[in-house]
Amino acid sequence: MRPRARPLPENDVDQQTPLRPGEPLGADRFAPLPLRNRLLLALSVQDFSLLQPQFEPVSLPVSTRLIEPNTPIRHVYFLDEGIASVVASTPQGRRIEVGIIGREGLTAPCVLLGTDRSPHACFIQTPGSGLRLQADALRRALAASASLHQHLLRFVQAFMVQMGQTALANGGSTIEQRLARWLLMCHDRVDGDGLAITHEFLSLMLSVRRAGVTVVLQAFEERGLITTMRGQVRVLDRAGLEAVAGDSYGLCEAEYERLIGLPLSPSSSQGLG
Repeated sequence: MRPRARPLPENDVDQQTPLRPGEPLGADRFAPLPLRNRLLLALSVQDFSLLQPQFEPVSLPVSTRLIEPNTPIRHVYFLDEGIASVVASTPQGRRIEVGIIGREGLTAPCVLLGTDRSPHACFIQTPGSGLRLQADALRRALAASASLHQHLLRFVQAFMVQMGQTALANGGSTIEQRLARWLLMCHDRVDGDGLAITHEFLSLMLSVRRAGVTVVLQAFEERGLITTMRGQVRVLDRAGLEAVAGDSYGLCEAEYERLIGLPLSPSSSQGLG
């Protein structure tokens, strides 16, 4: 069982990471640090030290609401594990997932753009943990460091690319391709091959009928790509899922690594979906 995240004492970063000024924490520094968030690991020691004293470790159960639509955002979350869904909706109640955020980034990227709210909801779809930071504390840190602001804005660009590719997939890809892409994106953000997810939630996130999701999952299982059980999907053949997803998956992964300089997973050469 992974130990719970804890805030680093202010001098622990320098003690545990003997780096030159401006050098990033980096994936090779991953082991001694109680950090799993890739965006934070790519920060310089100086920029990380602006945030570290304000971090509060939090547990994030399923359905935890991180952002309410059109409501002032009080906290930003850097996930160490788990996945958050960003969901767009209409007044008539139609909803669809427009992006996901895991250990590659932070929630509420709109705060980095100078606003305090978003029309989109954000909630935890796969349980995990992370570091919570008051939005005002983040704003003060951004004002103190142009390099920190620039680094975090690169994630905004990566997330915008993800949202664009999601729109492209939703508008032009088959259900099979979309589901394979979504499973790959989630697989990128977890340890191991198990994904805690239900057919009902999948149908909501992809905005398709639950029966359609069930049929595709059964087809994937018959092909040996996955296995399913109540509340969980286990990936058996990642390469097979990538073949099904085709060009709907891959561009964002390369873009994240190009912008941030680290892959999403220490064991992967790719990152954002």
